[in-house]
Amino acid sequence: MDSTQSEQVRSRFPALKQDQVYLDNAGGSQTLDSVITSIIDYLTNNNVQLGASYHVSQTSTSRFGKAFEAGARYINAHQDEVVFGSSTTQLFRNLSYVLNFEPGDEIIVSMIDHEANIAPWVALAKRQELVLKWWKPSGSEDPNLYAGSLYDLLSHRTKLVTCTHASNILGYVHDIKNITAAAHSVGALVCVDGVAYAPHRPIDVKDLGVDFYAFSWYKVFGPHIAMLYGSWRAQQHLGSLGHFFNPQTSLDNKLGMSGASYELAQAVPEVVDYLTPSGGAESRFKDIAQHEWELHSTLVKTLQEFQNVTIYGLGDNSPATRLATVSFTVEGWNSKALVLAVEAESNYGIRWGSFYSERLVRDILGLGPEGVVRVSMVHYNSVEEIQGLCSLLGKLIGQSSAQKVQ
Repeated sequence: MDSTQSEQVRSRFPALKQDQVYLDNAGGSQTLDSVITSIIDYLTNNNVQLGASYHVSQTSTSRFGKAFEAGARYINAHQDEVVFGSSTTQLFRNLSYVLNFEPGDEIIVSMIDHEANIAPWVALAKRQELVLKWWKPSGSEDPNLYAGSLYDLLSHRTKLVTCTHASNILGYVHDIKNITAAAHSVGALVCVDGVAYAPHRPIDVKDLGVDFYAFSWYKVFGPHIAMLYGSWRAQQHLGSLGHFFNPQTSLDNKLGMSGASYELAQAVPEVVDYLTPSGGAESRFKDIAQHEWELHSTLVKTLQEFQNVTIYGLGDNSPATRLATVSFTVEGWNSKALVLAVEAESNYGIRWGSFYSERLVRDILGLGPEGVVRVSMVHYNSVEEIQGLCSLLGKLIGQSSAQKVQ
């Protein structure tokens, strides 16, 4: 992405005009100008109940319906296979209450996930007297998950496997197609958290073969709303949270519970139009991937110059398996203290902590409550921003190295 393209992209995000460098994007991206305009327009002109026969309600109903059309098309699904909700956390929790298994059945839960894709399944296992198997990486040296290690946990009683497409800490892309194939070989369902993956790469749920997949649009440059996919085949295993007198033929019927605010959901097509300007996600995402790899490589190269820096989950450190989310610790620095030191000398917004991946950070990586330092980049960040951060980090980390030598 050259400077002209970068400026064109940045011009679409009003928040970037502030004196702040946003490098906490994994916690929530900045919002597209057209999304903001759409929400204002809806609340100004269409803020009525859906489904009535009068003109404004008909328009509102149409705008809300287009959200399902756009959201489904974006991930290569059918409209009756998606549901919107307040968050991925809420949608997974709702899903856990409409799955019914038999006592003694087994579920396999990834231990490196955001708690949104752990807690519902732990509670489900307790409610239904299921056997809970933890899917753990080999250790802190390589904290990523691989399909090969899943086979040891599978059995004829496995009913559900849950994991993340990419950890919000590690930034490593898991091989979901092979993971799904392994789970399906014993007839198990697969539920994937795509929140940390979605801002960086296109999603094709049919190609992945997953049964359930969720992500949050507010981390993909859109409104604070989330979307869950459930394949038509997988929906045959679901009960319903809906009222008895309402239809139960779609995922929204079964799980929606009117949890999708109209003004937010109807803005989703603006995000889809931005990311798929020619009708195909690959066109925009090819540029995004190339640009983000440059950002990622610039930061990682700087961090690797210091022996007292540990970067987590790099794997083979290739564009195919890495997203622009980098987490690290520095010997001699408390993660919180390092972030505060960066903020004291600059306008860079980075973060410290576990980011709701407490089991990964504490149990697998063996870190304390301050966790990691995380720098999470997206395509509207510039190379110059990352170079500036690298310069500052280099100075601060270099100081700690020098003090240790002395």
